[in-house]
Amino acid sequence: MTDSPAKKTKSDRTREAILEAARLLFAQRGYDGTTVRDIAAAAAIDPAMVIRYFGGKDALFARAADLDLRLPDLTTLPRHAVGEALVQHFLTVWEGDGGTVGLPIALRSAASNELAAARLREIFATQVAPAIARLAGPDAPAVAGLVATQILGLAFTRYVLRLPPVVALPRERIVAEVGRSIQAYIDGARP
Repeated sequence: MTDSPAKKTKSDRTREAILEAARLLFAQRGYDGTTVRDIAAAAAIDPAMVIRYFGGKDALFARAADLDLRLPDLTTLPRHAVGEALVQHFLTVWEGDGGTVGLPIALRSAASNELAAARLREIFATQVAPAIARLAGPDAPAVAGLVATQILGLAFTRYVLRLPPVVALPRERIVAEVGRSIQAYIDGARP
């Protein structure tokens, strides 16, 4: 059950304002291009409040870049449908109900910031790799890595770079074509 806005304390509202400002700025500018002062200004608070509520920029970044991929149990799907199902799932999460707030933040920052890169590696290790491992057996690490190249490449070009030809692609075509690539990795795995 979620508290209504009227029941939230001033402290809760301040924490949410800081986190919202941080997500916006980290997504736009990356980790290195965003300062605690920038976040505080966007949240209309004193910079000391950012430190008080989150302990510092690194901890705030980790919270802002939090991402739950909500991966389904891939073993319940027909094996031949896994590639398309994964792409469909990721598109739904990324374009859906806010499950992606951490994605553009982590992607934009990962190339130049070790904290962001570590965050993406953690998401991969705790969410993607275990889901693939249940399908791919001993070849799971390689298969999961190859799947990640497709998923992260799609996310980067569509949502961070906003590469016009990729942004313009209809969802059905993305699902079919990227799904086919992922399916090739899954089919090549030795369970």
